[in-house]
Amino acid sequence: MASPSCASTLPWTSSFPSSSSSLPLAERRLTASRRAPSLVIVAQGKVKKYRQVILTDDIEEVGMKGDALKVRAGFYRNFLLPKGKATLLTPEVLKEMQLEQERIEAEKKRVKEEAQQLARVFETIGAFKIPRKGGKGKQIFGSVTAQDIVDIIKSQLNRDVDKRLVTVPEIREIGEYVAEIKLHPDVTARVRLNVYAK
Repeated sequence: MASPSCASTLPWTSSFPSSSSSLPLAERRLTASRRAPSLVIVAQGKVKKYRQVILTDDIEEVGMKGDALKVRAGFYRNFLLPKGKATLLTPEVLKEMQLEQERIEAEKKRVKEEAQQLARVFETIGAFKIPRKGGKGKQIFGSVTAQDIVDIIKSQLNRDVDKRLVTVPEIREIGEYVAEIKLHPDVTARVRLNVYAK
């Protein structure tokens, strides 16, 4: 059994006085700083679970390029950000996106006006004459294809047209026909064709 006089000679109690009120304030602070640090718990704020992002690439089942979406933070952090498929929505990015959208709209309008102008040229020019080797009566050998129409447009108007955009009716006889050229999703030109025998 330890006596009270023995307790004061223990090594761990010798550096700390038994009565802190007898020490001056500066020594009490020094003594308090030598003690083991106490556990301090700081409460964190609520973590954001969603992020506002703008897609920089088309992503299947998520959205198209330029879409502003609210996605889970983990999806953004682990998939979209490392692959460069989205950026966080900030006022600067939003303004840049609006300017880009206006530029795209102006370009679409210009392309559509160009297509309408070309359609008017095709409709006012008259019929394109297509010679074919004749057979019995009004029949011709072979048929008129989209490539034939593209070649004639190239030679007469010096314009390039993709043959996949040309829709040609079935032409097996001499006569006048109408072919359609899809110049734009909203503009279709009607081209008259005059097929005659050589």
